[in-house]
Amino acid sequence: MTTAVRVRVPAKVNLALRVGGADPSGYHELGTVFQAVSLGDEILAERAPAGVFSLAFHGEGAGFLPVDDTNLAMRAAKLLAARCEVTGAGVRLTIRKRIPVAGGMAGGSADAAGTLVACNALWQVGATRSDLHPLAAELGADVPFLLLGGTAIGTGRGDQLTSMMTSGTYHWTFALAHSGLSTPAVFREFDRTATPGTTEIPVELVEALRAGDTGAVGAALVNDLQGPAVSLLPQLAHTLRLGLEAGALGAIVSGSGPTCAFLAGSSAHAAELATALARFSGVRAARRAFGPVAGAQVLP
Repeated sequence: MTTAVRVRVPAKVNLALRVGGADPSGYHELGTVFQAVSLGDEILAERAPAGVFSLAFHGEGAGFLPVDDTNLAMRAAKLLAARCEVTGAGVRLTIRKRIPVAGGMAGGSADAAGTLVACNALWQVGATRSDLHPLAAELGADVPFLLLGGTAIGTGRGDQLTSMMTSGTYHWTFALAHSGLSTPAVFREFDRTATPGTTEIPVELVEALRAGDTGAVGAALVNDLQGPAVSLLPQLAHTLRLGLEAGALGAIVSGSGPTCAFLAGSSAHAAELATALARFSGVRAARRAFGPVAGAQVLP
């Protein structure tokens, strides 16, 4: 019997995020290009007595995260147990955080995806990634991508995925802000200040990713939520400008923010950008990563 499973799950960055109109329930139609990056969380799932579900966090922002049923990871474990009718299901989850909290890099969604994979292995459910996809989509729009990984186009609410063929490795520097931004608040600001437009992904970005043309990828980055995020947290404009002045090939607010993502030409270039950005008082920390990487994976 398996007594413990360890899973690593990546963060995501949106290379494109186009926001269309909202449906009757208030959800916007999205067109996005996700890339999974090597900055990620690690989840330890250990067997517990039947009916015992517990959750603990260590690391990045751990003290601010709920550990009850409002947390996506806890909900993921219980959803898998219920839908797959796992006899005697129980689990103790310990998550080591590296993905910034409320940073626009899908940390909560990543933990939910990683928990689905970890509990599937721990309880020996035998579910495939395709089996897990509808559960992931039920938990949140970003969760399915963190199961898939790589680079993918997301449509609908972002949960309808098509993998993309890309060339090369992309080196990123992420500037973390001192405070988080609420995704619902950013969408409310979008509704207040912007007009929904096309959800089509720029052809230039798709072609640049296929060709592995890093400079062209940097020039084609686009995020319709960047303006609303900057409106709510004006210092982000200065962070973006600093990164570009330091030589970034492209700069963008990641998802709903407030993390800013900078595309570099190499690992050494990413390190130089991190050093430059860390000097700004508005940046709490700078982290480096590369992509694309695989989705949630069981570790040896």
